[in-house]
Amino acid sequence: MHAMQYEISLPADYDMGIIRRRVAERGHLLDRWEGLGLKAYLMRERGVHGSPVSQYAPFYLWNTAEGMNSFLWGGGFQGICDDFGRPSVRGWTGLAYAEGSGSRARTAVRRRRPVPEGARLADVAEGALSEARRLAAREGVVLAAAGVDTGAWESVHFSLWQQEAPEAEGDVFQVLHLSAPERDRLSRRGPRGG
Repeated sequence: MHAMQYEISLPADYDMGIIRRRVAERGHLLDRWEGLGLKAYLMRERGVHGSPVSQYAPFYLWNTAEGMNSFLWGGGFQGICDDFGRPSVRGWTGLAYAEGSGSRARTAVRRRRPVPEGARLADVAEGALSEARRLAAREGVVLAAAGVDTGAWESVHFSLWQQEAPEAEGDVFQVLHLSAPERDRLSRRGPRGG
C-alpha cells in the first residue's frame, strides 16, 4: 500500500463552490480505477474546523504502483495540472490499514509528525499499526491508515469519520466524494505481516 496526497492552496476569497462542482462532475472518474484502494476528495476552508487555509487536498491509498503510475503519468493527474498548475505530490509507504464500523465518510483527519531520531524503526511501524487499529475502533470511524515518508522521516495518520466534527488531533477536511474501487483489497496486515 502507498499513501499519496497533494494540496492545492487557494486564495482566502476563492469560491469553494468551484471545488464542490468539480468533484461532483468528475469524482466518479476514479470509481473504477485499477490499483486504487481509495481516493478521498478532500477540501478545507479557511476558518472552518480551525483551518488556516482554503485547500483542495485529495488523499489516496494505492494497492499497486502500476495504478498510481497510471494515474500520475497516464492522464488522471493531468487535469489537476492543467487547471491549477502542477502541485508537489507527497508520498508515504503504507504501514497500516484498519476498517472501522462507521458508514458514510463526511470528514477526514490527517496528522503528520516527525519520526524521532534514534527511534527503533520496527517500533515506529508497530506503533503505526496500533494507532490505526485504535483509531478504527473509535465510534464513527470509517477507516484508519498510517504510513511513513522515509525521505523526510515523517509519519502520517489518516482517518475517515462519519461525524462532521470528530474529536481527533490533526488537520480536518471535508469529504466531498469517496472513490473506493479496491478498498476491499487494502492490506490489513501490519509491517511484519501480522
